[in-house]
Parts: sequence; structure tokens; C-alpha cells
Amino acid sequence: MNEPRRCAWCNLKNPLYVTYHDREWGQLRLDDAYLFEMLVLESFQAGLSWECVLNKREDFRRAYDAFDPMIISTYGDEKLQSLLTDPTLIRNGRKARATVSNSRVFLAIAQEYGSFSRYLRSFTGEEILYETGKTKSPLSDAISRDLYARGMRFVGPTVIYSYLQAIGLIHSHDPDCYLYRAARTTTPKEQ
Repeated sequence: MNEPRRCAWCNLKNPLYVTYHDREWGQLRLDDAYLFEMLVLESFQAGLSWECVLNKREDFRRAYDAFDPMIISTYGDEKLQSLLTDPTLIRNGRKARATVSNSRVFLAIAQEYGSFSRYLRSFTGEEILYETGKTKSPLSDAISRDLYARGMRFVGPTVIYSYLQAIGLIHSHDPDCYLYRAARTTTPKEQ
């Protein structure tokens, strides 16, 4: 039996990457716990490959208290120092500190809108965008600009575009990927 065609970026030699592509990337998922996890991971991905971050995801989950923004928002210097000396992580001080401050902004936005998901949908409505071959858009520009104004960091338009693709608000599976057709025939639902 032939393997299904996947997006060109999917490294078929990495089972973790294939599973991520097949079961997670581009699947609409708007629960706030997942939205924060992906925001943290995408911000660490800035300047690196997604595969590098994905390969360290479980280490991040362990070190960053299962991506709980309430816990992360309380991190002090001692915890940050432990993160920066953990060899299993991406040890970037600016990104680690941004994760702490971003968690506080994330929680404030969730309080203001009722959830971070509602905040994102204030930009998109209930629409899913279908587009390929882009790294940013007017949507990612607008969300990035607003997040920066609120105090978040490492949330530039390219990071936010990648984030919106990952969580399924922008569907970007390649036209010859087996998941491209599947997405066009299903109705988006909030999980």
C-alpha cells in the first residue's frame, strides 16, 4: 500500500513529525490550554526549525509545568535560571523571559474576552482561511500588532502566521496533501 502524500515540509524520516502533520497540524483546536502551549512553542521556534522544537516538546512540557500559564506567570529568577541550564531545552534567555511575561498577557486577554480563543475569533469570526505558500498575512499582521501592543514578545507576523496554521485557523496543507481535501469537506468545530 502506498503512503499518502503529505505536505512537502513534513520530514517522512521523523515519525514524530509525521504524526504531528497527520493528527495535529492544521486541525482546528481552540481550547485555551492548547492555544497557550502552541504559542509558547511557536515563539521558541522563531529563528529555528519547527522540527527542532517539536523534538523537544515533551522536555518543554516537563520543564514548563505542562504549559500552565497560571504557573508560568509566577516564575521567578530561580526557575528561569533552571530553565536556562537545562540541556534538553532551547536555552534562550530572551525567549524564556518572554514566555513568563507572555503568560501574564495571555491570562489578561483570556480574562478580558472570556477565553483566548474568543480573542482570536474576534479577528477571524468563525472563518477558517484556506491558503498556501504564505508566511504572513494581513490577519497575522493585525494579531501580531495587537499582541505586541499588549506586551507580548516573539509574536511577530511570521510566528503568528505559523501559529494560526498550527491551530487550524489557517488551513495550509499543500493541495496535493491527502489532508487538503479532507479539510475542504469538513465543517470546523471548536474543541
